Amino acid sequence: MTQTKIFKAGEMGPQEVAAVAADLAGGAVAVFPTDTVYGIGCSAFCETSVRQIYTLKKRPFSQPLQILIEDVAMAQQVGVFSAGALRLAQKYWPGALTLIVPPVPSARKWTCGAKGLGIRVPSYPLLVQILHALKGPLCSTSANLHGQAVLTDEIKLEKTFGSKTDIIIKGGTLSPVASSVVDLTDPAHPRLLRQGAITREQLEHCLEQILE
Repeated sequence: MTQTKIFKAGEMGPQEVAAVAADLAGGAVAVFPTDTVYGIGCSAFCETSVRQIYTLKKRPFSQPLQILIEDVAMAQQVGVFSAGALRLAQKYWPGALTLIVPPVPSARKWTCGAKGLGIRVPSYPLLVQILHALKGPLCSTSANLHGQAVLTDEIKLEKTFGSKTDIIIKGGTLSPVASSVVDLTDPAHPRLLRQGAITREQLEHCLEQILE
C-alpha cells in the first residue's frame, strides 16, 4: 500500500475533494467524518476494496455494509421505497437516519444475502461534496474494529487505521451518537433496529405507524 494520504476536513477545497473522489473511484479505502460518527468506506463498485474493509474491521462477511448516497433520487435507484420509507427519507435526509429497504436487482450484491439494503444520505457537507464528485455510492460502516466502541477522536482513529487505509480525513472530535436505523423491508411491520440521533417518537410521527 502506498503512504496514507492525510487531510484536514476544514482545509479541503474543490481540488482536494476531486482528488479524494478520484482515488475512491480507483479503489481507495478512506476514513472520513460524517454527520454522526467517523466512517470507513470505498466505492460500492470496487469489490476488492469492499472486502478490504471487512478485513480491516475484522467484520463478519455475513453482515452487509450500508450505502452512503448523495440524495433521495439516487437512493431510489438502488432501493425500493414504500410510501412510508419515502416519507422518512424526505423528512430526515440528509441526516442521521439509515433506512433498510428491499434492494433493486442490481444492488442485491451489496446485501450479503439479506432481505434489505441499508441506505443513508449524510448531511456532512464535505462528505456530500465527495459523493457528488464520485457520482456514485459508497459502501461504508463505522470506523472501528468490529465489536468495539466507535472512534470519535481523530488521534485514536489515525492510530487504528493510519497505516492500513489509503486516505484519512480528520474532522476533529465527533459525537458518539450513530444514526437511527429503521427496517422497512416489510412496510406493514416496520422495525426500529437502533435508536440514535432520531427518536422513536419522531419516526413514528412521520411514519404515521407504530414501530416494532
